[in-house]
Amino acid sequence: MLKRLSYRMSAALERRFPEQRLFLKSDTETRFIRLTPGVQAAGTIGGAVILGWTILATAILLMDSIGASDARAQVQRQQALFESRMTALSADRDQRADEAASAQERFNLALAEVSKMQARLLASEESRKELATGIDVIQNTLRRTIKERDEARAEATQLTATLRRETGSGRSGEARLRDTSATLGILTSALSDTAKERDAKAGEADAARQETLDVMAEKKALETKNDAILAQLEEAVTVSMEPLDRMFREAGLSPETLIKAVRSGYSGQGGPLLPVSLSSSGAMPSPQDLRATAILQGLDRMNMYRIAADRAPFGMPVKSSFRFTSGFGYRNDPKGAGVRMHSGTDFASSSGTPIYATADGVVSFANWDSGYGRAIRIQHDFGIETLYGHLSQIRVVPGQKVSRGERIGDMGSSGRSTGTHLHYEVHVSGQPVNPMTFIRAAQDVF
Repeated sequence: MLKRLSYRMSAALERRFPEQRLFLKSDTETRFIRLTPGVQAAGTIGGAVILGWTILATAILLMDSIGASDARAQVQRQQALFESRMTALSADRDQRADEAASAQERFNLALAEVSKMQARLLASEESRKELATGIDVIQNTLRRTIKERDEARAEATQLTATLRRETGSGRSGEARLRDTSATLGILTSALSDTAKERDAKAGEADAARQETLDVMAEKKALETKNDAILAQLEEAVTVSMEPLDRMFREAGLSPETLIKAVRSGYSGQGGPLLPVSLSSSGAMPSPQDLRATAILQGLDRMNMYRIAADRAPFGMPVKSSFRFTSGFGYRNDPKGAGVRMHSGTDFASSSGTPIYATADGVVSFANWDSGYGRAIRIQHDFGIETLYGHLSQIRVVPGQKVSRGERIGDMGSSGRSTGTHLHYEVHVSGQPVNPMTFIRAAQDVF
């Protein structure tokens, strides 16, 4: 059975690949090489395999090249879009800050005008009270004078009647009558002067009353204008506060805790001890005063937010073109040590690329650190620490104070590294957290 199968296979090969002979002729002799059907079949199959492998390898290389080119182009587009968005957000932030400063200046001018108007109103009110008091005094004097005049006339009439009864003539006692007549003339003149003074005081009171009405109208207009200014300031404070509050919460930081920490660090006070006064007149504060106080408190909170943002790592450690090569979390170790925890984010770029501090702080370590190679650790406020590893050069020393955006070193490949890159870590209360949490939280603010 096997012989028959072998015979059939040999016959099929002879039909497909008939025996060939390759003659090799020289000057003295002629030789030939016989190519059996099996040899020809093996050579054909081997050539087909080699050709197929060549085509497949070429296709794989072309696909990898095209995929890598598309990935680089996509990364470049994303990087350009990210930089343009960062630029636009920075310009918008500066515009908001300018608007807030301008609104604060207008608010201060409005408060100054309100203070001036209140002073004028108080002075006008005091003048009105003085005029009213003067008019009351004049009226009382006039009543008393009229009463004295009537009493004098009644007495003169009584004396005249008495003289008529005693002497039978009203002409007796002429000297006393002349004195009475002179007294009546003096009283009449005094009454005339008093009436003129009363009329003058009444005119002054009317003028003061009109001036008071004008001041009240001007105060009303100023209050309306102040309401519009306060509304704009309240809106500006709200618009400026919300992104900062959202940024801290997305980064896992409590805004109230940060503000408490900033307030404890910036709490210097002083000055003489003065009595408490709620307003210039000793009355309760007005609704506008309460709104202005709330705006000032909001501006103070926003300023503390700005201080906290400067002292938390919301910046980018690399500002040149780069590529993310490894994120935070478990991964396959690049040195072949199995699955390991990667406690930071890797930024790959060319050797010597500047590395910048991501927040204000104090350098706590700047030296060779085992697997990190040349490394820098910076201690920030709120229990936060950042680490920059695999550097080619260190440009700071321990104990040095640095600010956000200050250059602290150069990118390299020192320590346990497979190529030039920056290994960047963020620690909160001693525990590593994902640095991209801070970077992404700041994208809509800075």
